[in-house]
Formats: sequence, structure tokens, C-alpha cells
Amino acid sequence: MIRCLAIDDEPLALKQLAAYIERIPFLELAGCCQSALDARERMEETTVDALFIDINMPDLNGMEFVKSLSVPPLIVFTTAYSEYAVEGYKVDAVDYLLKPFTMDDMLRAAHKVKKQYDLVNTATLSELSDGELYLKTEHRVVRIETASIRYIEGMSEYLKIHLDKPLKPVTVLLSMKKMEDRLRNDSFMRIHRSYIINLKKIQEVNKNRVIMDADTYLPIGDMYRDTFTAYLESKFIGK
Repeated sequence: MIRCLAIDDEPLALKQLAAYIERIPFLELAGCCQSALDARERMEETTVDALFIDINMPDLNGMEFVKSLSVPPLIVFTTAYSEYAVEGYKVDAVDYLLKPFTMDDMLRAAHKVKKQYDLVNTATLSELSDGELYLKTEHRVVRIETASIRYIEGMSEYLKIHLDKPLKPVTVLLSMKKMEDRLRNDSFMRIHRSYIINLKKIQEVNKNRVIMDADTYLPIGDMYRDTFTAYLESKFIGK
């Protein structure tokens, strides 16, 4: 199921958008928000795969909100103003729905979302043993020893895998969830919606940040803090 957030400042439009999402079998309504600020808070609390978001909203419009996200999910813009269409595609929107749109229009957009979602979640990762991965990157297949991974950074539909120096980072078309599932039994933990870390590479934990080295400070997300704190407490010696 593709978890979707519906965002529109107009209550009736939001209600209709939510109803459309709920009628599509492969979509799951993760929540409804009447502003981009509400959406930001919701996205810190739950995993969201796609946004169906109005552009013309007060305080923070949908376009600027999407641009502000370091790792945006799949985006479908909804608006009554056709002049936003070109700008929408500049931020890699999957589709653009001009209000008033029908269920058929919504289905067209939903299938585009599913196609992109399936592409990201296809088997671009294979395993030879517990200590190594084979990853498709560009037109190559590269072998990576999991012990050499320092941390993994989510970048929209891509992952940037940061390795021990002098190895260069590897970028692959893959979802965070798929990588997280593959590494679940190794020494890795997700600490933020955008970061998975190698627990053996931690140098220090300072308040709400994990310090991997002098130049790398990674945030700890609210929904991952309890699990990470429990891991740290299990490693303490004495009180």
C-alpha cells in the first residue's frame, strides 16, 4: 500500500480528495491536513510515500513546502490555476491535477504514482551473503561490504550510501524501507526518515544528534528516538 497525505486548505476539496484516495485499492490515506505546516508535523510522526497537495494555500503554499523538504515523497499537485503546471514539473512532480478533477483524473495520477513507487521499490538490491550487497547504480552493478557502510542518506527516490574513506559514496535508485529491511539483522538502525546509520561507526551522541565524524552530524527523528535511546541504554556500563 502507498501511504498518502491529502493537503488542501479548503475543507470540501480536502474531503473529496480524501474520498478519492480511499476508493483506490493500492492507496492508503495516512492523514488529511489543511495546511502545509500541519503536513510537516504529520510527516515527522508517520511514514508518507506520496503527497496530494494543493498549491495555492495561505502561510506556506504547496510548491514552497515541497521545495523545503530535504527528502520529498512522490508529489501530485492539485490546484485551480493552470499556470502552476510547468513549475510543478520543475520540482519533479509525478502529476498535476487541475481542479475540478474527476475520479478518472485521480486514477490516472494514482497509477503514475504507483508506477514510480514500484520502480523505486523494485529489486535493485541483491545479497550474496550477510556481509555484502550487490547494487545497481547507473549502468553498473557494484559490490559493497556492509561493514564499510558508514550511513545511508535518503534523497527523494534515491539513496546515497556513504562508505569508509577513501571509498566514494554510491547512489542507487532504491527506497529507504527496502534498504532498512535488508540491513535489519546487521549493525544498522534508522534514526531519522532520511538516515540509516552503522551503529559501529558512531563516534558520539550529543543531545539530538549522532556524530559520525568531525564533519558529519545526523539528526535523530522523534519517531525513532525511543528505539535508538533503548539501544544506547543497553550498551551502558554502570549507571
